[in-house]
Amino acid sequence: MSAPSPRRAARWLLPEWPVPDRVHGLVTTRSAAGLALPFDAGPARLDALDEQRRAHVQASRQLLDAALPAAPVWLEQVHGIDVIDIDATNLERAREVPPRADAAVTRLAGVPLAIRTADCLPVLFADRDATLIAVAHAGWRGLAAGVIEATLRAMALAPERVVAWIGPGIGPRAFEVGRDVVEAFVGADAGAAAHFSVHRPQKWLADLPGLARRRLSAAGVSSVHGGNWCTFSDGERFPSWRRDRSEERLAAVAWRDAATPPPPAQTPR
Repeated sequence: MSAPSPRRAARWLLPEWPVPDRVHGLVTTRSAAGLALPFDAGPARLDALDEQRRAHVQASRQLLDAALPAAPVWLEQVHGIDVIDIDATNLERAREVPPRADAAVTRLAGVPLAIRTADCLPVLFADRDATLIAVAHAGWRGLAAGVIEATLRAMALAPERVVAWIGPGIGPRAFEVGRDVVEAFVGADAGAAAHFSVHRPQKWLADLPGLARRRLSAAGVSSVHGGNWCTFSDGERFPSWRRDRSEERLAAVAWRDAATPPPPAQTPR
């Protein structure tokens, strides 16, 4: 299936990144025709939701599924660094029971990988030859612990072959943090201090996309794109936990198409 039409871009945010045409990505927005409430990707598992919210999340996901080549693999995210490699042996099980992980990678064509965020960063990965895709849920805890580095290890590619796209997350003018967050980054990397600014006594503003770019750069990835959307300040398009204290979540999805086989050679007459 081809990428969603630009005419539907109000429903989806489409990444702009230099990847082959076979690689696709999208991020949901709150605007979704046919839904009475804003789009909500919900939690990984829906069994604990009340009937009304479960019905709305299911309707939201059905709308998303219609834009994808197949049902996506969701993750049970825990702000950690575990990465699941989705292959033919675990695909169906992963669709039934979301794996407990904060990143995923697959070399399977036509298999979308999805993560849910509402201020944390979704990061999409692909390689320049379209042999695989990956996604990572990068909140400050996972970012500081090394979820980006763990994802790159699972991709097992030379970093110059990797292209990354940072999706919507809380922006550097809205993400107020305490000393614990500053120390989590600066304690391991003194240069990370450049991504924090004093806001008020014992409070700093953190540039989460800048910290993600710094981690990617340190890992050798130079092709990094996106990171310009603030979920907190753009309430029309994105959910934000910090802004609304809501359980509403956006979805970020990546997938790739199968390679088109070359036309058969013609026999000379």
